[in-house]
Amino acid sequence: MDNSYKNTQLIKQKAFELGFEEVGVSQAEFLSDEAKNLEAWLGQNQHGEMAYMANHFDLRTDPRKLVPGAKSVVSLSYNYYTALKQEDPSAPKLSIYAMGRDYHKVVKKKLKTLLQFIQTEIGEVAGRAFVDSAPVMERVWAQRGGLGWIGKNSLMLSKGKGSYFFLAELIIDLDLVHDGPVKDYCGSCTKCIDACPTDAIYEPYKVDGSKCISYLTIELKDKIPTHFQDKMKGWMYGCDICQQVCPINARAQKHQEPQFEPKDELLNKSREEWEEITEEIFDKLFEGSPVKRTKFNGLKRNIDFLKRS
Repeated sequence: MDNSYKNTQLIKQKAFELGFEEVGVSQAEFLSDEAKNLEAWLGQNQHGEMAYMANHFDLRTDPRKLVPGAKSVVSLSYNYYTALKQEDPSAPKLSIYAMGRDYHKVVKKKLKTLLQFIQTEIGEVAGRAFVDSAPVMERVWAQRGGLGWIGKNSLMLSKGKGSYFFLAELIIDLDLVHDGPVKDYCGSCTKCIDACPTDAIYEPYKVDGSKCISYLTIELKDKIPTHFQDKMKGWMYGCDICQQVCPINARAQKHQEPQFEPKDELLNKSREEWEEITEEIFDKLFEGSPVKRTKFNGLKRNIDFLKRS
């Protein structure tokens, strides 16, 4: 049996054992088309204050500069979906992905375990593990690896799984069997475009990041511009609107990761309790959570902004 095929199957089997839902492999190479698209997007300032998107352009568009001699990009998805909701419908809302433990910690640990497994079982393999923490165009690689297609809302969609999953990558100097891209099933559907309250999805497959509610509540450090006053739809951290209306997500299944279970205290909080939250309660409630990224002052700014709407 060809070693590249055997090694590919070995890696995929171990990834599934670790809880990853889908695994795909693509060739590590320069992303020429994507480099042009990224340059145009940055030139239109649609990244807002996300200055890091303009940094390390050469690394972002060529994985071989991140891992010298890289031959393969292994893309993986990890489900975070839950149907549990905050009990008070008038309470400020959190994106589903932010309700449990910080995914960087959970998924990165599993990814490192997978890399160690490869090095133990296959031999001397150089590589790096990435979970939304380095200049890697993760959706492009996931698409190339056949995990799904990039939808009109710019998120990775899987026909059988939906879009409620995190993406992760291993970039390694090992020859593997490459998977091919899959069909785009968005068709004529425009539900995500029609539902976006800030018009961030300004045309199919094009998103102005500086208008996205997730950007406004997490990435933006200054005051939220007043022209968004009546467009936030109650979101205090992140936004799930374009995922909620997507027909593909009718197939979403509950995650199997105990660390992603939301705390009862988080689900039970009333609107009044959120509006009166203190830094002490924030620190306790969001210990080990991705919400820590916005810090207490950032979350309080968002809640106060919603109160004025």
